[in-house]
Amino acid sequence: MRYHAVIPAAGNGSRFEGDSPKQYRLLQGKPLLLHSIERLMAALPLAQTYVAIAAHDRWYGKAIGDIAGVTVLRCGGTTRHETVSNALAALVDAADDDWVLVHDAVRPCIDAASLLRLRQELAHDAVGGLLGLPVVSTLKRADAEGRSARTENRDGVWHAQTPQMFRYRVLHDALANVGAAQCTDEAQAVEAMGLKPRLVVGSPYNIKITYPDDLALAAAIMSAQQHLQQHAQKPAQRYAPSR
Repeated sequence: MRYHAVIPAAGNGSRFEGDSPKQYRLLQGKPLLLHSIERLMAALPLAQTYVAIAAHDRWYGKAIGDIAGVTVLRCGGTTRHETVSNALAALVDAADDDWVLVHDAVRPCIDAASLLRLRQELAHDAVGGLLGLPVVSTLKRADAEGRSARTENRDGVWHAQTPQMFRYRVLHDALANVGAAQCTDEAQAVEAMGLKPRLVVGSPYNIKITYPDDLALAAAIMSAQQHLQQHAQKPAQRYAPSR
């Protein structure tokens, strides 16, 4: 049993300004996509990482370059479903019970603790699951005029995150089903087969970069993560007793 990572990175970042897709925008001097790649590879025993980019992508080579253990696939489609499905087709040596992790290219703050938790909690699961967070804020349903029509019940409701990790055969069959193209994530396609992915608690820091202002938040999160990591690595100081 092996672990394979798929990072769909074929989007054009329509909510971002600039001449390059948002996955190539810089955060602490590195493209968002590179942060995502490096964090997955540092925390998981991946057999291979597949980055699925658009056929006409002209930024990857200059922004990311060659990385050992990373295969670039110019198989990006017009939708996430198409991109991930095309990438799965490249996993010709994957066994049915191998794990496939699908991670957003623009979630650069994914932490090692969440990845370890995902791996441990799904270790013996026949289907797979995803990182997420239980909803704690009040949910409102808007009407056509942008007014609050009612308050929704938040019991049992989660915010979905990535990575989403499934057995290769489960994910392959789920994405091949009629209607899977309308699913907004891999877990929804798996649910459509009557299966129930396990929800694993993630981190509020695992944000998805959607708007330009999200970059400032991600920078603050990453700085805090680095500070905590450096603090944890410092040896405990020994103080001589005062005389």
